[in-house]
Amino acid sequence: MPRDHDTRILLLGGSGESRALAQALAWRDGIALEVRLARAMRGRAFPVPATAGGFGGEAGFRAFLDQWKPDAVIDATHPYAEAITARTAAVCIELGLPLLHHERAPWVPGPGDDWAEITSPEESAGLIPEGACVFLGTGRAGLERFACLEGRRVICRQLDAADGPFPFEGGEFLLSVPPFTMADEMKLFQRLEVDWLVVKNAGGAGARPKLDAARAMGLPVAMLARPPEPEGVARAETLQQAMDWVEAL
Repeated sequence: MPRDHDTRILLLGGSGESRALAQALAWRDGIALEVRLARAMRGRAFPVPATAGGFGGEAGFRAFLDQWKPDAVIDATHPYAEAITARTAAVCIELGLPLLHHERAPWVPGPGDDWAEITSPEESAGLIPEGACVFLGTGRAGLERFACLEGRRVICRQLDAADGPFPFEGGEFLLSVPPFTMADEMKLFQRLEVDWLVVKNAGGAGARPKLDAARAMGLPVAMLARPPEPEGVARAETLQQAMDWVEAL
């Protein structure tokens, strides 16, 4: 049944894909767009007006849905924003609210890659021997779960200054500013004498150079698998797929 108002879409942002999707939706007639970010995104400004800071938990999320009454929700948060994705799916399914989970395709290993998939940070200790130098490319969130790597030299790259000490012995922060090329990464790994990489399977081109460098150098990679996809939720990996879903609302 045709609506008597613009289609109200709540976009939960946090990934590079959410930037492109927000812009595409803002250009499309007949869309009333509300963008919420769990936190301010680094780098260039978000392309449309957005509110950073989330909703204040599930109760706040439910209250917003009740007040704004969106016609659909798109979850385009980071692929590892597990708690937000699970909460969004549970609430939208309960309310019968159309929901799309939009995230880029994961990386897959190719010839020359030496990857071992792990499903939790704790599994990395069973792969990486004591005394190894580990480059941790997983970001600061959940860093304490890699305390299992005590006995190794652990280097965690950060894009801004750390707000506290490293959470376990033998670890150190490395402050670096992107973009990073494959050549940059190779020089860095050689200088640090890296033996292993630990990486989240975020997908996309931006973080790919470290994997290309590891392949070229023959370095093994512990690849942290993505959280399970929420069940009963539509999924899109590309901007076109996401816009097709919106068109069908």
